Amino acid sequence: MRATVDRAGLDSQGRASKIQIRRVKKGDLSRIRDVIEQTFADFLERQVGTRPRQAFGGAQYVHHRWLMEPWGCFVAEEDGTKIVGTALAVNWGSVGILGPVAVLTNYHNQTIGQQLIRAVEDFFEENKVALHGAVTYPTSPKHLFLYHRFGYKAKHLTAVMTRVLDRVAPGRPPVSVAAAALRPAARPSGFTVRRYSTLEESRKKATIGRLHRITNGVCRGLDLAKEIEIVDGLALGDTLLLERGKDVVGFAVYHAPGVSEAPAGALYVKFLAIDPQQKKVEYLEQFVGAIEELAHELGLARVILPVYLRYETAYGTLVRLGYQIDFTMVRMQRGKQEDYEDPTHLVLDDWR
Repeated sequence: MRATVDRAGLDSQGRASKIQIRRVKKGDLSRIRDVIEQTFADFLERQVGTRPRQAFGGAQYVHHRWLMEPWGCFVAEEDGTKIVGTALAVNWGSVGILGPVAVLTNYHNQTIGQQLIRAVEDFFEENKVALHGAVTYPTSPKHLFLYHRFGYKAKHLTAVMTRVLDRVAPGRPPVSVAAAALRPAARPSGFTVRRYSTLEESRKKATIGRLHRITNGVCRGLDLAKEIEIVDGLALGDTLLLERGKDVVGFAVYHAPGVSEAPAGALYVKFLAIDPQQKKVEYLEQFVGAIEELAHELGLARVILPVYLRYETAYGTLVRLGYQIDFTMVRMQRGKQEDYEDPTHLVLDDWR
């Protein structure tokens, strides 16, 4: 007779434990971070044979995501005591972004991931989200099938691209993020690059409206206001405004290392868009140059720019500027605006 072995999901009598899906509370945050790190470290170890010291290179996703969208963040809890899985989500206006989703390895194959995604999907439906989006690993059949069960279709790849910057001139010390915010940003020829954090509070709301006009031109209803405000409020980085005369022709939400989504030693752009009504490649080139100059000021060694490969012009521009693919994810989409992308739009965005 085979001996009974306790395993995740069963108690010592072989009875199924009770898994509850509920919304995240403040006291959960550190445990959620541990679940995400452990789950993805396990996955990456299986993929490459070596366990990473940090699954995301020091990038953090939990605290600010929860503050930004507390009703869209869920945990799976075993017997009311142990968090064994989590799913985070945020609404960018009409676009709902799902992820990361993580379930501890010992709790796989118990439909916990499906229950978490179902909770997020219900949240999206309650908020009348038109386009549901996520990214996952293109080489993982298990991940692809999980999203497919909920009607997501695999689209193009997202390339997370990196360029190592030239060394800062000797004797030129790096400045802190706070100090950098007080300096005028680099000024490409014919442009002004302004930091959102330097605006008076009375001007920030009007600026958000101008940026919404740009994102609405990319995808009807797309709105980055929550992302911009949380980055500003928590000093995770800043939003750069590319101005030509009185017009805002583009903007970029970036994170700097610390407790943000930027890995150690890198400036990471979460979202960048050039106004579709003024989409000139030279505008993107000038903007990337200003971002690299800012990274130099902060003493950072590299810049990370994600690009969805459906945006062919933007991807080609980054290649010409010397950016190389670090890794790729596949974008999964479902909803009414599933094929909204224009290949000529100058957009860099990351749905992780």
